[in-house]
Amino acid sequence: MALRLAVQALSATSLSPADAASPNKPPSVGQQQRQRPEPATATSRRRLVTIAMASAALLAPQLLLPPAAARGAGAFDGALDLRIIIPEESSEEAQAVVRTHARNLLRVKRLIDAGAWRELQAELRASASNLKQDLYAIIQATDPTRRAELRRLYSDLFNSVTSLDYAARDKDVPQVQEHYGNIVTALDQIFSKIT
Repeated sequence: MALRLAVQALSATSLSPADAASPNKPPSVGQQQRQRPEPATATSRRRLVTIAMASAALLAPQLLLPPAAARGAGAFDGALDLRIIIPEESSEEAQAVVRTHARNLLRVKRLIDAGAWRELQAELRASASNLKQDLYAIIQATDPTRRAELRRLYSDLFNSVTSLDYAARDKDVPQVQEHYGNIVTALDQIFSKIT
């Protein structure tokens, strides 16, 4: 039924053969009283968009989705939810590996000394990503009174990581050394607060 209505709407709003054959044809006497006519392509596009929207509105209830009762528990309820869900890490899991990920982040020092800039950036990004997840999970699980200070330190740490990444891209050795020192300081402060 909905498909038949969509086809009828399409045929009712489509251009007549005379309009389609001569898009630049001057308006007839009756049409001169109207406002300036739009180009045929703009009108056609508007009509097609209107038709597509009307068709979608008509066909939406007719989608071949199983009824709610047949879907069972745990299935999609209501509208389709297609977001990617990343499993959250518990604070205990984060506590167990956070020092390892911090050590991996600090190991980029050997790449700084060697001047291996691309390898430095790749290693920095990989280890910082893991550490970021761990610290976030730990901060979320801490006492709310200490959380604000830990968030500030977290922000300082990862701003320094980003700055180090940019300095490595530019091969700016003094800036790289300075930002690496800031990372070491921020990690020391964070670990003194979370342990």
